[in-house]
Amino acid sequence: MDKMRFESTDIIDKNIKKISQLFPGIVIEGKVNFDLLRSLLGDEVHGDEAYEFTWVGKGAAIAEAGRPIRKTLLPCKEESKNWDTTENLYIEGDNLDVLKLLQESYLGKVKMIYIDPPYNTGNDFVYRDNFMQDKDEYDEEAGVYDEDGDRLFRNTESNGRFHSDWCSMMYPRLVLARNLLREDGVIFISIDDNEVAQLRKICDEVFGESNFVSQLIWQRAFSPKNDAKFVSCSHDYVLIYAKAIGSFAIGRLERTEKANARYSNPDSDPRGVWMSSDISVKTYTAENDYPITTPSGRVIEPPAGRCWSLSKKAFFDRLHDNRIWFGPDGNNTPRIKRFLTDLRKEGMTPTSILFHKEVGHSQEGAQEVVSIFNGQGLFDGPKPVRLLLRLLTLANTGEDSIILDFFSGSASTAHAIMRYNADKGGKRKFIMVQVPEECPPGTKAAKAGYANICEIGKERIRRAGEKIKAEAGMLGQDLDIGFRVLKLDSTNMRDVFYSAGEYSQDMLSALEDNIKEDRSDMDLLYACLLDWGLPLSFPHTREQISGFTVHTYNDGDLIACFDKDISNDVVKEIARRCGSPEREGLATRAVFRDLSFANSPAKINVEEIFKLLAPNTSVRVI
Repeated sequence: MDKMRFESTDIIDKNIKKISQLFPGIVIEGKVNFDLLRSLLGDEVHGDEAYEFTWVGKGAAIAEAGRPIRKTLLPCKEESKNWDTTENLYIEGDNLDVLKLLQESYLGKVKMIYIDPPYNTGNDFVYRDNFMQDKDEYDEEAGVYDEDGDRLFRNTESNGRFHSDWCSMMYPRLVLARNLLREDGVIFISIDDNEVAQLRKICDEVFGESNFVSQLIWQRAFSPKNDAKFVSCSHDYVLIYAKAIGSFAIGRLERTEKANARYSNPDSDPRGVWMSSDISVKTYTAENDYPITTPSGRVIEPPAGRCWSLSKKAFFDRLHDNRIWFGPDGNNTPRIKRFLTDLRKEGMTPTSILFHKEVGHSQEGAQEVVSIFNGQGLFDGPKPVRLLLRLLTLANTGEDSIILDFFSGSASTAHAIMRYNADKGGKRKFIMVQVPEECPPGTKAAKAGYANICEIGKERIRRAGEKIKAEAGMLGQDLDIGFRVLKLDSTNMRDVFYSAGEYSQDMLSALEDNIKEDRSDMDLLYACLLDWGLPLSFPHTREQISGFTVHTYNDGDLIACFDKDISNDVVKEIARRCGSPEREGLATRAVFRDLSFANSPAKINVEEIFKLLAPNTSVRVI
């Protein structure tokens, strides 16, 4: 039986294997011959200058994205809401580590990512991802390091690496985020003027310049600041990048009454109001260059250097269908009639400016938090729900889409997704990730009893969900307003710090069990889900079979028993379930722990049982 790895994906190793499949000769002893690779790609090897975007620490940031970790996510049922039925996740921990752990379970499954990262104003906390320093060295250099080792520090402008540290923080997270997107997926990133130029360059490199969709301008303020030094800044940006621009389709907006008012029906067409548009185009095609005779008898040629957008057949088809308009006197240049009934189905093309009247402003976002928390303003700078609702529409999210926010903050994104599901229908699922940043003593949040930002975010989801469900009435009965809480922690496995010669018999006896004493069956189960690449939101059951506890995940995708010295009857029952006709053609997995078997012959016997009863089942031990 194979052993569980309990280590995040080694992305660098996977990429090397992909390259070696394309160019087998360039990987020698696990190392890539980059000069040979360049030659095979038709690039001469020399030292010519090339356009590139770089900063101090970029190489380390790139390497960090691919470096595996030995950590896990511990389920926290007591802080969750509707644990057994919800498909939403709230994950507490450093988002870089969390993104690494999600690489297998959510690879290519996320439809939309929205993040509102630190703007790097000189006051925001950002991450310093330097794993080579110990805690004392870090304390001396940065001055901020909590008892759990979270790497948060205030990146002031006096820091000589002001922009570099911010870029190093963002780069690996975006690399890992891209891996999680579906082919038709899209990422939205809120940012201001301080780092928008750097962020554009990073995203061009990570996502590809050709996958840039737009740089939206959000009017976050509705009134100018008269005390501004030079210009009162009233906007932020939202960058949009697709995973693969050819697979992504922008969502259309619902038409407004103002837009509809531009349509009329001067010829009393029974199909309703319409608007006409020009049929000439700049791109010349000979077959679309033909004369058109108006009802009044006037012959009209395309404008000089242009041609008609319609072929001759297409034009006459529309003419016979009364979709060509020659003006009230029948003598004007022909135009295509576009009916409002048709355009309503398509929706309106979004624009690059997000006006606060349409999507809300920063004060609205703050007021929403105040309203939810009974008049208490517990969080600075939350995005308004209406802004997130607009982005959910632009992302063209389907009814069962997964949306990820790994700078969750006050959980505005989760709030918006629940509202969107209530308004539009569907079961869009969210994954919120937030480091448990401490609420400083003396702040309103601390005085209200909230120890960290995660507590505020979880409570907001609870309260907002109940409010949305109540407002939806009967239509909201199936609305998912719950979430499973998972917390980043060290591996479940014991650490070994001794060389072979340093072990005593007593020490070896103490280490017979390779699992930490404080870890539960549920902790082990979720570690197995991560290791096997299974989603973390599926239902699972726990039952007693012949006195042993058996966990069944998602109707048999994985069956686990972590008890000691389990009987053959239990092993046979698990194998029968894995090999049942209902599971035919589906992936089945079974996992035990080393101490489940008294000795090596017992372990071999388990393998024989599965070969007989469930030969297609993957069996592992921890």
